[in-house]
Amino acid sequence: MNFKLTYATMFDSPAEMHTRFDAALAEVNRSLGAKHSLYVNGEDRAAASHDMRWTPIDQRRVLGEFPLATVADTNDAMAAAQAAFPSWRATPMAERARLLKGVATLIEERVYHIAAAMSLEVGKNRMEALGEVQETADFFNLYADDYVQQNGFDRPLPDDPLPGFRSRNRSVMKPYGVWVVIAPYNFPFALAGGPVAAALITGNTVVLKTASDTPWSGRLLADCLRDAWIPRGVFNYLNGSGKVVGETLLKHRNTAGITFTGSVDVGMHIYRSMANGLYPRPCIAEMGGKNACIRLKRAKMLRGIANLR
Repeated sequence: MNFKLTYATMFDSPAEMHTRFDAALAEVNRSLGAKHSLYVNGEDRAAASHDMRWTPIDQRRVLGEFPLATVADTNDAMAAAQAAFPSWRATPMAERARLLKGVATLIEERVYHIAAAMSLEVGKNRMEALGEVQETADFFNLYADDYVQQNGFDRPLPDDPLPGFRSRNRSVMKPYGVWVVIAPYNFPFALAGGPVAAALITGNTVVLKTASDTPWSGRLLADCLRDAWIPRGVFNYLNGSGKVVGETLLKHRNTAGITFTGSVDVGMHIYRSMANGLYPRPCIAEMGGKNACIRLKRAKMLRGIANLR
């Protein structure tokens, strides 16, 4: 491939891109209907029950049967992530970066296959799906490179100006522990992979809960981390309802922090829950669009001018 996939590439897309996407889509179509599993403590885990999912493009076409995690599955994932945290935190920065860049390589190798699956699962056009999957690979590369270039954000600070005594100060970024990532349905690969990459490179372990509408994207991301030899328990994948899986993760004593993308109601519930307790825990919540839309009297005329350009 003599071009790099970006959102900009889609403006004048090469013919090879369409040829490769069409071939991947045909392959994905032949695999529809499979039964999928959770990923807990470095192993695929069969679920007690599954959710049949159809493509929004044509609801006569079954995508597959996707696992529904129980409270026990969720607790096992959290226990695995907690057990893996000390060794992952102690893993040298360069080694963590190497492993994450290996994930990026696998995502890029599978970019057409993943994008084709996501097009069917979400209803995205091929341009947006390919851009999103490539963006996720870029997240893994960029976060790893930045963390190494910044020396893990371990920086000396000015010494205290005390007469007759020498004090040395440093600013050191330290991991929190088990980080929960709750992804949305609209960008299910990038808004799962980005927070996962950021948490992992900084030494946290991760439990990912995918949106219940888009479990396939989360499972495909889990496949990349599994096949890149991320150590057991460092990354775990769950699917299920917010009432069962989400609430168990939120209330779990091992949850050190959460990244959430979704509705204001759910985001504020998570935010308030994380702020309460013995001490406040970090919560990164992206809750809906916050861009103002101002309609002027001349809006109709301006729109017409824009269409002519």
